[in-house]
Amino acid sequence: MCIYGRTVSASKSTLRSHSGLNFAGVYKTPTVFFCKNNQWAISTNISDQTASDGIAIKSKAYGFDGIVVDGNDILAVYTATKSAMEKARSGKGPTLIEARTYRLSSHSTSDDGSRYQDQTEYKEWVSKDPIARFRRYLENSGIWNRDFEQEIQQKAERQINEAITHAESSPMPSMDTLITDVYSEVPKSLRDDFNDLKNSKN
Repeated sequence: MCIYGRTVSASKSTLRSHSGLNFAGVYKTPTVFFCKNNQWAISTNISDQTASDGIAIKSKAYGFDGIVVDGNDILAVYTATKSAMEKARSGKGPTLIEARTYRLSSHSTSDDGSRYQDQTEYKEWVSKDPIARFRRYLENSGIWNRDFEQEIQQKAERQINEAITHAESSPMPSMDTLITDVYSEVPKSLRDDFNDLKNSKN
């Protein structure tokens, strides 16, 4: 479950998050809450939305552990999540993981993050790009190199092209798959609606 994904501002989402966290704490549910804290809710910085030091600390109020992890460190995120999952599966209750990262793109196509994000801070976070960091780690470990990367890219391109060719040459699926591929036993109400749709097409 993701809470405060982009630092939630909507009251209904916040209430649902509170209810979920509170329920998990009271009943010690085997739950891992994962918050990708990219520090922005559209154009509002997290510092304008909470006086606490981040999100993970809020777990204390619900009676369970919260941890902060470098959200741009792939291995750190994996390790923290694996540990929280093992804890949940062993009956030791929930954990709230806050992966601290930064939004490097605008919120939407109608948004321009450069209007409100500090560009010095932005450039610092660009240098922490998780993909580039992990690539350097793999290269330094002797696992990754340019020849291997080119081989993987060419293989992926072949697979994509083959999939496109197959999809374009395949017949259109039957209308029945709208519901038969969703339910093993289609409810009568849905079957009636589907029949009405088919009749309207005839």
